[in-house]
Amino acid sequence: MKLDILVFGAHPDDAELGAGATIAKATANGKKVGIIDLTRGELGTRGTAEIRDKEAENAAKILGIVVRENLEFADGFFTNDKTHQLAVIQLVRKYQPDIVLCNAIKDRHIDHAKGSKLVSDACFLSGLIKIDSKLPGDDEWQLPWRPKQVYHYIQWKNLEPDFVVDVSGFIELKMKAISAYASQFYDPDSKEPNTPISSKNFTDSIAYRARDLGRLVGVEYGEGFTTERYIGVKNLWDIF
Repeated sequence: MKLDILVFGAHPDDAELGAGATIAKATANGKKVGIIDLTRGELGTRGTAEIRDKEAENAAKILGIVVRENLEFADGFFTNDKTHQLAVIQLVRKYQPDIVLCNAIKDRHIDHAKGSKLVSDACFLSGLIKIDSKLPGDDEWQLPWRPKQVYHYIQWKNLEPDFVVDVSGFIELKMKAISAYASQFYDPDSKEPNTPISSKNFTDSIAYRARDLGRLVGVEYGEGFTTERYIGVKNLWDIF
């Protein structure tokens, strides 16, 4: 299955938090979108990996994506080495996305920057003809594939975006997908320990960041992304 957009996240819920409205807008416009979670989030203070699995499945249904896989790397301990790069390469070549979205280039959680660099490096390597890869249980060698663009969504830190996507009309779906991770976020009745992302302030900040980015580009809501290379436009009037 060829995808238009493949979204990577170090943990289940990263994709929803960073790019949930963009994903929802893409699927609503007929784009085929998939999500790859690098880990099961097993080191998370709240809930369990099994709970996260179910929450990720529910969030995927809300966003309308066509596939979601988990590479089951070690939460907190995966590295940007050949073994992990090849695992990502296999899925990039399997789904042949035109666009890849991945973690923030700098962030509070160490896995986010690690995951960002790992996926970016693997996307480049995936286009090299002399790197061999096969899917597990498959006898056929995969063809090389390099996405046209790799973009990084913004997470905990307020990074300066290189561009902002107009997601007006899709913020509600984003918040609904985030709320699928009920074990992780604000719940006044929860007996679990408090974490930086379990406060009401954090949940509220997701919507007001989107509203503020929208304000800055003249729309109701926006999601910001950074890029490693220049973005070309054919005409000046294509930029709103």
